[in-house]
Amino acid sequence: MVRPKLLITGASGFLGWHLGQVAQPLWDVYGLVGSNPILNPVVQEIHADLTNAITLQWVLAKVQPQAVIHAAALSRPNDCECDPERSFAINVLASWQIAEYCATHDIPCVFTSTDLVFDGTQAPYCETDPVSPMNRYGEHKVLAEEGMRSRYPKTVVCRLPLLYGLAPQGQTFLQAWIKQLQSGETLPLFADEFRTPASGESVAQGLLLALNSPYPCLHLGGPERVSRYDFGQLLCRALNLPLSQVQPCLQADVPMPAPRPKDVSLNSSVACGLGYAPIPVSQALSAMLTPPT
Repeated sequence: MVRPKLLITGASGFLGWHLGQVAQPLWDVYGLVGSNPILNPVVQEIHADLTNAITLQWVLAKVQPQAVIHAAALSRPNDCECDPERSFAINVLASWQIAEYCATHDIPCVFTSTDLVFDGTQAPYCETDPVSPMNRYGEHKVLAEEGMRSRYPKTVVCRLPLLYGLAPQGQTFLQAWIKQLQSGETLPLFADEFRTPASGESVAQGLLLALNSPYPCLHLGGPERVSRYDFGQLLCRALNLPLSQVQPCLQADVPMPAPRPKDVSLNSSVACGLGYAPIPVSQALSAMLTPPT
């Protein structure tokens, strides 16, 4: 039986890797990447510059997917603040191009946005709350959301929280924190920045559910509101390390190019009603860090 084709942009990234893992039992998965390899043998790798409109349209026409999950992004807020032109090209213009292709072919299109479309003053946020970004990354994601929906009203926007987990490339913040803690170093983390973190695997499953969503926007946050300091404490417990290795600090203590909201916790009850089932951080960390028997 011929399986449908799913195209994932940003397939070599942390979320893209997890998407390939959870999608491959039901889909023939094609991954659009820039320079980094996917490291997933079940995903058919396609190298292309996302910001080159002609190349992007050629790739889409070649693959002829039955659905697209657009996960590629310049996602570090400081990078977006320092290089707004590159951010606009990747986060906005490429997103509009993908929406136009999906509109032409009337196929499911899921877009990964962010909790940083909010300013952090009215949490927890539901899908119908007005957006109010306070940095360039959030602004560009709002432009992408609005532009994709205007070009293709069937686009499903999924706003994502802080994502955590393990991946083969070993470049996730969680893997960096584990290495730092296991070496005996202290880890300063914000005690005044709150989000609803979710594992990469949970969010990948939520994005697949979104391909059939009757709603135009879904929040895919985790089940609990925690600060980065709280998260670090939970990580220490999972690693059986002293809690004192994680030290609280404040956003004001670390000057950054991009301003950060204080609390962008998401209300994800709509997605949970569709079957989205993120697990608590402590439970997820325990499962990730327990060696297989």
